[in-house]
Amino acid sequence: QVQLVESGGGLVQTGGSLRLSCAASRRTFSFHTMGWYRQAPGKEREFVAAIRWSSGSTRSADSVKDRFTISKDNAKNTVYLQMNSLKSTDTAVYYCVASDRDMPEITAIAGYYDYWGQGTQVTVSS
Repeated sequence: QVQLVESGGGLVQTGGSLRLSCAASRRTFSFHTMGWYRQAPGKEREFVAAIRWSSGSTRSADSVKDRFTISKDNAKNTVYLQMNSLKSTDTAVYYCVASDRDMPEITAIAGYYDYWGQGTQVTVSS
């Protein structure tokens, strides 16, 4: 059973920063891709960013480009999401995801991610 455990969420003011972490119970290099989704109250789940473990290539949603950075630490089996210049529209539950599938490119399709964490709340106050 694979477990993904997120941490680092919390309350921050507009313009502030947070770093989310996702620790995997399985060695992360065995995943092809890991990433983050978010879901705001009353809204659909949204792709945020993902990283291919072998190459380190990344993909981010247009809404977070230049503000959020995804990275990984092989030794710690952990993926991170550094979030800067936070806006009230970034308020959501953030979910860590992982995929065993060797996709030709990083996908934003939620169904391709096999494992999901429980989520961590990020609240940005104005």
